[in-house]
Amino acid sequence: MKKTKINLPNSKATKIIYWFATIWLALGMLSTGIVQLLKQQADIELMVHLGYPVYLLTILGIWKILGVITVLIPGVRLLKEWAYAGFFFAMTGAVFSHIASGSNAIDFFGPVLLLILTITSWYFRPIDRKSIAITL
Repeated sequence: MKKTKINLPNSKATKIIYWFATIWLALGMLSTGIVQLLKQQADIELMVHLGYPVYLLTILGIWKILGVITVLIPGVRLLKEWAYAGFFFAMTGAVFSHIASGSNAIDFFGPVLLLILTITSWYFRPIDRKSIAITL
């Protein structure tokens, strides 16, 4: 069986899609991370509604900010993979938590949008930001 490498072309369109998704992902994760660190009353009530301890806001806030820094700085390829994985797990966890707690449909918008941006940014990242080549 022949192995084929899948390489996305390093075209201008690919770069635009990557940077568009990455900038919006970074802004979204940074802003929600800061808000979580501030522990506003609405966020505390949301965590209680979802069934989580309030101290989880601090952990998520710090992780999001560190993840944004990691995704944006050059190098550290393996750490970037971990940051993307962390964003993916955090947002899928948020979606399923909202489903399990019976949240309103509008509560899904933020996590789903950030999940789509995470996947898009990860998929379209330049080869020099990838830790391994994808092979089939």
